[in-house]
Amino acid sequence: DGLRYGSVTPDNMPNMYKVKTEGVDFTNSHSLYPTVTTVNASVIATGHYVGDTGNFGNTLYVGSPMQSVKGSPIPFLENNMVQREMAAKFGGNYISETSLMAAARAAGFNTAAIGKISTVRIQDVTAAEDGSQTLFLDDTTGTESGYGLPEWFTSRMKQAFVGPVTPPTSLPAIEQQVYLMKATTRIVLPHFKESGKPFVLLYWCRDPDLTQHNAKDSMGEHDPGINGPSVKAAVRNADTMLGLLRDALKKQGLEDSTDIFLTADHGFITSTHESATSPTAKNGTTVNGFLAADIASALNLPLYDPSKGYALADAKAGVWVGNGAGVMGKDPQNPDVVVTANGGSDLIYLKGADTKKNARSIVRFLMTQDYVSGVFVNDSLGKFPGTLPMSAVNLIGSAITPVPSIYVNFRSYMRQGDCGEATLQCTVSLGDAAQATGQGSHGGFSRAETRNFMAAIGPDFKSGYADPAPVSNADIAQTMAHIAGIPLPAKGKLKGRVISEALMGGAEVTVTKRTITSAPGPGGVRTYVNEEAVGETRYFDAGGFEGKTVGLSVR
Repeated sequence: DGLRYGSVTPDNMPNMYKVKTEGVDFTNSHSLYPTVTTVNASVIATGHYVGDTGNFGNTLYVGSPMQSVKGSPIPFLENNMVQREMAAKFGGNYISETSLMAAARAAGFNTAAIGKISTVRIQDVTAAEDGSQTLFLDDTTGTESGYGLPEWFTSRMKQAFVGPVTPPTSLPAIEQQVYLMKATTRIVLPHFKESGKPFVLLYWCRDPDLTQHNAKDSMGEHDPGINGPSVKAAVRNADTMLGLLRDALKKQGLEDSTDIFLTADHGFITSTHESATSPTAKNGTTVNGFLAADIASALNLPLYDPSKGYALADAKAGVWVGNGAGVMGKDPQNPDVVVTANGGSDLIYLKGADTKKNARSIVRFLMTQDYVSGVFVNDSLGKFPGTLPMSAVNLIGSAITPVPSIYVNFRSYMRQGDCGEATLQCTVSLGDAAQATGQGSHGGFSRAETRNFMAAIGPDFKSGYADPAPVSNADIAQTMAHIAGIPLPAKGKLKGRVISEALMGGAEVTVTKRTITSAPGPGGVRTYVNEEAVGETRYFDAGGFEGKTVGLSVR
């Protein structure tokens, strides 16, 4: 989770470095925008872009109250109770598409998803919760909100020194990862081997994401930011887990028949909070929830906090909305505008008779703000100078969840200092999140956030191959289903591709590149997106305003 490509070095991550040098090194890898966890978990699970999965952010507006978040219509998806209610609210499968794991299970494979809360459930949202179909192990295993465990697993726990409850997280998350890896290598893999059936297993390691978010190596400053000693320990933790997993595959005699695909859900940046234009910033510093407060100020609408029983928020008095999410309008339970904070990007939902009027006012306001770098508007609202339609980045598809009206990307820049060749490792971005300046975040459209780590090794992949073609998290399920001969039905059309050039006998593919450019907005401001394509499959490098997004080229 959150592993940057530049973090994988032979001295600090020897196991992952070995995979990328001896197997396939995806030198042009991509996370999908917005670059947050559950978004890319849904993409990894299904092989579909966000416009089809409807998992538009970690924090969404779902249009009606949810009991799992005390009646708020704005859930944070990294929660098992929320996942249960989302499934119930949207016909049993809120991401709509069939996941690789569900398809494998239907084809007779053994299946297991192990690791970070909610991301594992997203891999097979239609499986029974008692563990009889897919095994789920996460932060909540052994607690009231955890998933059930089958007898074949529980009967081996004591012998495997696997306790009844997953340990809590720490920085780095060593104890928890050791527990989950013991369960994987001492119970799950031996059971799969004994069954004689093929298997699909996903292991989602919390680190380095957890430690990068919470690192205190340089609080209040950008250097070293998320490149300090605590994060180096976190990436070593993730690397050690891979080494243990590969050792277990070898011990079980599964190494030569198992394909391994490594990916990170997104990249990472060091956080900052400076703005000279935000009307609600205090002494030039923003806080979590600033965009909701700024838009309420610009529209002259009251702002309410649905996480606190729709209590009135007041930025001037220092009363901010919880989790950065707020609603505004005369009736807070039937709002005109909803803002959900998602780190490097925020989502805006518009409702009611004044939708287009509010959209015009919000876009005009955003174009004046120094913290904005790129605006994407729902195609149904029409064209707005300076913005691009959401369909330009595959955010409009067959989703069954409410679709946002506007995406706001926040600016990013390179910190001062010598970063050598690893320039993306030193990116700084303003975000709408709780992290302090100097801690880590993600969610935006800089290349530092879309540039994740991806590599593969196994009998079906080439050896010692550096793949220059663009690949993304949307390609994983399509590729692994192809290798395993698993039918993967689709409802939507926004699909990834089979990474054929990385497979044994595969030929190089043709790559095209272009820059998508909006009409000029106020002051000549334009939103740009750098796009690559292989056939009809699209990849997005970076997006935003000229000079305000790291990695963006407008020439």
